[in-house]
Amino acid sequence: MPVSLRVPPEVSKRIARLSAARDVSPHAFMLEAIREKLESEEARTAFLTEGMRRLEAMKKSGKGIPADEVFQYFEGLARGAKPKRPVARKAR
Repeated sequence: MPVSLRVPPEVSKRIARLSAARDVSPHAFMLEAIREKLESEEARTAFLTEGMRRLEAMKKSGKGIPADEVFQYFEGLARGAKPKRPVARKAR
């Protein structure tokens, strides 16, 4: 599907400079940029969808892990320790 894209002159100059530095055509440079943006947005959408799914599951079950326990767990991992993984339980 042919697409026409109007690129402002200042953006066009930046594309030309960067594509020349990478030894690719401006067209190839723009296609790569569009693909990267698409992948980023698709990953973001998938992340948010999964987060919403998990939040609904948590609300339905009434189980969760207190934030302070989560933070302690990750801080332990960051220090190289092997902390006990927190367990979900019914909220009070």
